Amino acid sequence: MLLAPGMHNGPKDGRVHSPAPAAVIPFIERSPMNPLPATTDLVDALARGQATAMDLCEAAIERIERLDPAVNAVVVRDFDRAREQARAADAALARGERRPLLGLPMTVKESFNVAGLPTTWGLPHALAIPVTEDAAAVQRLKAAGAVILGKTNVSVALGDWQAVNPVYGRTMHPLDPTRTPGGSSGGSAAALAAGMVPLELGSDIGGSIRVPAAFCGVHGHKPTHGLVSMRGHHFPGHVTAPDPLSVAGPLARNAADLERALAVLAGPDLEDAQAWQLALPPKRHAGIAGHRVLVLSTHPSARTSREVSSAVEHVAARLADAGAQVEHRSALLPNLADMHDTYTGLLMPTVTRGNPHAPPSISAHAWLDLMDRRHRFRAQWRQFFEAFDVVLAPAFGTVAFSHDDEPNPTSRSLAVDGVPIPAVRHLAWPGVATLPGLPATAMPTGLTSEGLPIGVQLIGPSYGDLTTIALAGAFADAA
Repeated sequence: MLLAPGMHNGPKDGRVHSPAPAAVIPFIERSPMNPLPATTDLVDALARGQATAMDLCEAAIERIERLDPAVNAVVVRDFDRAREQARAADAALARGERRPLLGLPMTVKESFNVAGLPTTWGLPHALAIPVTEDAAAVQRLKAAGAVILGKTNVSVALGDWQAVNPVYGRTMHPLDPTRTPGGSSGGSAAALAAGMVPLELGSDIGGSIRVPAAFCGVHGHKPTHGLVSMRGHHFPGHVTAPDPLSVAGPLARNAADLERALAVLAGPDLEDAQAWQLALPPKRHAGIAGHRVLVLSTHPSARTSREVSSAVEHVAARLADAGAQVEHRSALLPNLADMHDTYTGLLMPTVTRGNPHAPPSISAHAWLDLMDRRHRFRAQWRQFFEAFDVVLAPAFGTVAFSHDDEPNPTSRSLAVDGVPIPAVRHLAWPGVATLPGLPATAMPTGLTSEGLPIGVQLIGPSYGDLTTIALAGAFADAA
């Protein structure tokens, strides 16, 4: 059954709307006087009987209703069914059941199927397409006890680093309504940063988890490719084969919550689960000391702002001070410019498939040639990670930028230190991890002189998800 009229708060007239101007919402996540509990804290409180799932559900609903008019992040609301899930969670807790997310209220990105709710990807025609089954990732969250409050805003067809579309309108940055929270998981990061929910589910093919996390000052994890099933996350009205780039992963307040959520989400799906079991390698080091880190603060295919590059170097210095072995160059590093060309060559046919206005696609042989190049880069990265544990790099070339109404992201320019460059070049930093399918954890590092968050990413070896998450947590603990 589709969402009943009036249950989503987006416009129906086909035009893009923005929330009415409002005072900037305090960045609660960074306020030591008013810290918000993290996922693990809330789950532990539920298990100890210090709170009920219904308490947390109602508190989250109240925050959404109070804060979201100025942000427009939670665009599909399913509060009645969330209350039913919370009551069921309380009954399970009373019986002594314990599950990783039992009773935790959260939201998921609009692009994931949730039975009975629309999955539009920001496309108005998709409001009429019935959704009858949860996505695999949503199934796992529910099985772990999560209470799903609704869905968060995206860009049109998930193809922008903004979260704006003609179905639900524009999502604002919680700190500055003139700026974007990022995309395409922009509503996810904004809801988390504004204090509406403690956990989110996003997806990433061009930085769609890492860029919003960096823009909004929260944590986000792009898992190793294939680690989390993408079943139920596909263009509305189509069931497509998995592509070589897309992943699903969590956004959270801290690294420990990323690890908890990843443990729920990861693992084989359907027939694969009949034969395979997941056993991720343990983190390579217990703390910061001992990590072998390669630092990248510039990219040959894209400019990087001075503020972002300086933040990367600041993190590198802190890691070195804490005992990490930090290097700024290595002959083992694959050619980043060649990687970027291969990545964009694969990305464009993937994200434009089915679009009647897309330019002619490449041939099957050209696609296979690009896949061969990807295969060779993956081999180079395997050799690289025998000598290093992580790569420290920007998540994006700038901090959160001002809203841009140019409808075609490929025609847009984005200034870096006052120099306009084509926005598509900013795919370079997300692509470092995306092309070879490597895990990457985005983490906040501080604020700019204007008070905007800066984030970086830690990239690890294939299936080294626990290493990048753990280092992000150790870095935060050492702050």
